[in-house]
Amino acid sequence: MGEILIGTCSWADPTLLMAGTFYPSWAKGARARLEFYSSEFRLVEVDSSYYALPSQDAVGDWARWTPGDFVFDVKAFRLFTCHPTPAPALPRDIREGLGVAPGDKKSLYVGGLPQGVVQELWHRFEDALLPLDSAGKLGVVAFQFPSWFLPDKANRGYVSQLRERLPQYRLAVEFRSGAWLDEERREETFALLSGSGLSFVCVDGPQGFRSSVPPLAEATSEVGVVRFHGRNRETWERRGIGAAGRFNYRYSEVELAEWVPRIIGLSARTRQLHVLFNNCHEDKAVVNARQMGRILSLPLRVGSQPRLEWVEET
Repeated sequence: MGEILIGTCSWADPTLLMAGTFYPSWAKGARARLEFYSSEFRLVEVDSSYYALPSQDAVGDWARWTPGDFVFDVKAFRLFTCHPTPAPALPRDIREGLGVAPGDKKSLYVGGLPQGVVQELWHRFEDALLPLDSAGKLGVVAFQFPSWFLPDKANRGYVSQLRERLPQYRLAVEFRSGAWLDEERREETFALLSGSGLSFVCVDGPQGFRSSVPPLAEATSEVGVVRFHGRNRETWERRGIGAAGRFNYRYSEVELAEWVPRIIGLSARTRQLHVLFNNCHEDKAVVNARQMGRILSLPLRVGSQPRLEWVEET
């Protein structure tokens, strides 16, 4: 059985801070919050790196402020996953080199930028994560592709080349188009990921949308990843409500229990399994993460093995 780590997708979501139910009153600053969070969980996903390249200084602080066994999964910068990227999200010197005027908020795409610029951004992202990697605290770099990223030849090639971009790190891929995982293509997709040394991100989320993928439990690398997005059908594809509104959902224990046999099965096929709750609206993610730990009889802050048996309630 591989080690199972449980955590949430962010430790400083504004709605979590405003809820006032997780952090103690003394945990006011960035360091205090991360120190408290890492006393409760051994895993977290960094969400801010999707919106802008992290600085090496900030990443170094994360490494210093957490226990030696703590693990960070880091979301890849949005440009690398073919999302539209506002020009201000790029470093200032690169914007100036591209001739982007101050205040210009136009969207940029990876395919529309000079290859030298794209390569430089990859290098900076790789360098920024070095403090976590050097401390043994970097889990996976997670690439979340949009619903319009379809399994055509060009996109399959793009996925297969991710390893060349960040050769020293473990990488994971989450698809938001069910076309990658329909019955006709899923085995081909799993073969692509395993052949490229990439972890498949298993997801739980609303079904029946263009951005829905089936809740498959599959491992394609030594590190497995499961992300719980919630099942809020009313907000899943609603525009203008922000991430917290989209993922506003609290799982019942019955719903969490559905995944227990799959999680145990995945842990038997991986060296380490990351179970992350992305329903980051108020305290829903931390509550469900704690519940999952109890259901698995897994101490969240101790790297012990989960209970192997599972008795289904009648």
